[in-house]
Amino acid sequence: MKKPQNLRSSFSRALSLLSVVLLLVSCGSMEKSMKKGDAAWALGEYAEAAAQYKSAYTRCRQKDKKVRAHVAYKMGTAYRRYGNVARAVGAFRTAQRFGAEDSLTLFYLGEMLQKQGSYKAAAEAFEEFLNQNPKNKIARNYLHACQTAQQKKDAGSVYTVKLASGFNGARADFCPAYMGTEAKELYFTSTRNQALGEDVSGITAMKNGDIFVVRQDETGKWKAVEKIEGDLNSADDEGACSFSADGQTMYLTVCKTDPQYPRMAEIWTSKRSDAKWSKPSALKITGDTLSSYAHPAVSPDGKWLYFTSDMPGGQGGLDLWRVMIGGDHGMGALENLGADINTPGDECFPALRPDGELYFSSSGRDDSMGGLDLYRAREDSASHRWTVEHLPAPMNSFGDDFGITFEGLHNRGYFSSSRSTGGRGWDKIYEFSYPEVLQTVKGWVYEQDGYELPAAQVYMIGDDGTNEKFGVMPDGSFEKTLKPGVRYLFLATADEHLNLKNDLNVPNVEEEKQYVLQFPLPGMHIPVLVRNVFYEFDKADLTENSCEALDRLTKMLKENPNVTIELAAHCDFRGNDDYNLRLSQRRAESVVKYLTEHGIEPDRLTPKGYGEQMPKVVNKKLTETYAFLHEGDTLTIPYILKLTPEEQEICHALNRRTEFRVLRTTYGLFDEDGKLKADLNKKEEE
Repeated sequence: MKKPQNLRSSFSRALSLLSVVLLLVSCGSMEKSMKKGDAAWALGEYAEAAAQYKSAYTRCRQKDKKVRAHVAYKMGTAYRRYGNVARAVGAFRTAQRFGAEDSLTLFYLGEMLQKQGSYKAAAEAFEEFLNQNPKNKIARNYLHACQTAQQKKDAGSVYTVKLASGFNGARADFCPAYMGTEAKELYFTSTRNQALGEDVSGITAMKNGDIFVVRQDETGKWKAVEKIEGDLNSADDEGACSFSADGQTMYLTVCKTDPQYPRMAEIWTSKRSDAKWSKPSALKITGDTLSSYAHPAVSPDGKWLYFTSDMPGGQGGLDLWRVMIGGDHGMGALENLGADINTPGDECFPALRPDGELYFSSSGRDDSMGGLDLYRAREDSASHRWTVEHLPAPMNSFGDDFGITFEGLHNRGYFSSSRSTGGRGWDKIYEFSYPEVLQTVKGWVYEQDGYELPAAQVYMIGDDGTNEKFGVMPDGSFEKTLKPGVRYLFLATADEHLNLKNDLNVPNVEEEKQYVLQFPLPGMHIPVLVRNVFYEFDKADLTENSCEALDRLTKMLKENPNVTIELAAHCDFRGNDDYNLRLSQRRAESVVKYLTEHGIEPDRLTPKGYGEQMPKVVNKKLTETYAFLHEGDTLTIPYILKLTPEEQEICHALNRRTEFRVLRTTYGLFDEDGKLKADLNKKEEE
């Protein structure tokens, strides 16, 4: 009878030993998975980290509640980082149920519930978190956002938003970006199957993204999505792009795949040649190699590159920055956009409209509807302070709303959002529009008798309080929206050139219209042709057809009251030398007489007749009109006599001209003793 008892005892001991071994193996496997998860997290591969933490959680013992809470919390943070909201909510609820000690569990749970549109439950989580952390500004902002979000959603707006047809694939599609003001090509990022590379990203559990393009046909309809020609895309992660003003350079976000280093975002550039994009190269913004740089956006004048970064010196989280773009990819002054824009949360995905408005997404403001929300901002040119406005529903939602692009000055375009993907983190492209009757002005600033002035500045003042200063595009152009019933004044300026003003009265009529303004700025150091000044044949008398040109000259002189000029008249070589000299002098005096009769001080004007002594020197602009001329040629007698009769007549006409050149720019600035005049209002004594 003892033998069976011994057998049972031995079996029990063996079973207990096996349980211990299995427990040790289970614990060892859990710790191994946790280490793998931590390693993946350190590299920024959050999807892989979540998978390892989930594996570790399944190996946790039921009674180890603290361990289960800790592992669930880490699993939730990984889901949160790569945008799987639904699973993040589940993980944080599990951590909370098992008594997670870290109060961030409540914060993250509230954040994820908010991104699901569960505003009441999210508010409860934030309130409980604030009971333990009453000074946390972000949580207080989020709580306020939850308390007002439903009201904003119900209020809606006149914006129309719908899922874009033809762009979206089976996976994530986001960050649409028009190239050029004509808006005929739309670039966007996608993780669809056509993207290069075989690996699934450890960050998102999807393929790495590539940039694709869709183009309009002759009728304005979008054609099929195309792969980008050239060497732009690779097996790495490319996306979130922007373009230089001339469309020849693309700035894009690149995340390199390197198993030994964290997945840091960088900004790279690619050059366009014909229809192909070159292999991109890294853009060095600072010497900081430990921070991320992403989401590039080029300013309309091509002078600034806006981007997002977690580099030191910001307000917290991701901040918006801008850096001056130099030649040959050199970068100039760097500045943070400041507390008007940036918060302790994340600010990202900047986009700029042709009129200078900045759009971006933020997660740190108290008027958010959940996740990243879209905002509009305008910088005051004098104080450099920003005014920020939250876009209403349905532009914003409980999901992430970001990556907006506009069709020129129109209030329509595309953006990306995670609002309808069931919390899986798959972003889609949406189309939006706003009812509008668009009135715009298109302006061109260029050197008189020359080319565009890309460094010109324009001031725009309206009797409605508008007061802006902005740069022009590389081609010297600018485009601005106008308000009906407003009177505007535009002033164009450029170094080494005289200023020029234009008035524009916009009727109080609701109709679409584009006004065009020209700003031919006279240079200060070269003779400037006064076009369309005509004299009676063989006389010094001005014809009526000359009035318009001379009125423009009068206006320019009044707008530049400190300038004095020499008014020069020239003849062709036909006729007696002395006669031509006297005729040209009388003609110059006739022009001066007209100007003084129209309000210009006589001592600002010096008439000078040159006869045929100073033949015209051909500039580059003239060679574009007359192919037989070459830059630098002087239209002398020997030169002209070698030409055909028709070409000779053209050269005679070019030699017969009225010009002016600037003599001084200090007229009226100094008194008789050579001291600078002052007309300052003295402050009253208090």
